[in-house]
Amino acid sequence: MLPAGLSHVFATAGRVVLDAVLPPLCLGCGEIVEAPGALCAGCWQDFSFVAPPHCACCGDPFAEDLGDGARCAGCLARPPKFRRARAALAYDASSRRLVLPFKHGDRTDIARAGGDWMARAGADLLGDADLVVPVPLHWRRLLSRRYNQALLLARAVLRATPRDAQRSTAIRLAPDLLRRRKWTGSQAGLRAGERHRNVRQAFDIHPRWADEVAGRTVLLVDDVFTTGATVEACARVLLRGGAHHVDVLTLARVVRPAL
Repeated sequence: MLPAGLSHVFATAGRVVLDAVLPPLCLGCGEIVEAPGALCAGCWQDFSFVAPPHCACCGDPFAEDLGDGARCAGCLARPPKFRRARAALAYDASSRRLVLPFKHGDRTDIARAGGDWMARAGADLLGDADLVVPVPLHWRRLLSRRYNQALLLARAVLRATPRDAQRSTAIRLAPDLLRRRKWTGSQAGLRAGERHRNVRQAFDIHPRWADEVAGRTVLLVDDVFTTGATVEACARVLLRGGAHHVDVLTLARVVRPAL
């Protein structure tokens, strides 16, 4: 086994040689950048990262600070099943250049950077979580896509989350805790009500995880929060299974127009 210092030297040299042959490219536009999984300065400025002030419940950004615990009109009128939702990016023309290739174009390399951003955006949620659960794909979708983008993000989020020495137990990844038992097709193009009806009774808890959910705080991970229909359907199942709280963390979210 090589000494730690020598191992670092070899690793650094290997990285230099690899970068010379295959230089790291910006995730957004393909320009050469300093490190793998990074954005160039132009793309970084184009991306809208979600930050406070935002709704204390769903995480939708506010135009101005309304105070701690303030909720948006939608969450006041119809409180969601989940406790809190947070996202790293606003889902817009710029972030779609990342999300769509990641979701549909085999760009699984995007998961690592996305997980880093999500870990920062959802630090409070991760601090409370016992189980991290990706939103599942139906087996037909998984067969055609070959990977579940939510699971890749969940793994990346956990890798980017420092271990808290004060926690008595580590956060656990539960990759197959939820199952998508009903084929729902694509949610794209459906209105909010149609989305909610489409995913109603689409999910259940895998029997082997049934005893693990009771009393736990579950962090649901998905790629995009659009209307919240999918994560609400999942949260409903988890709460029926005995979960104490359900929080939601996504790579991007649709931002409601300011009134």
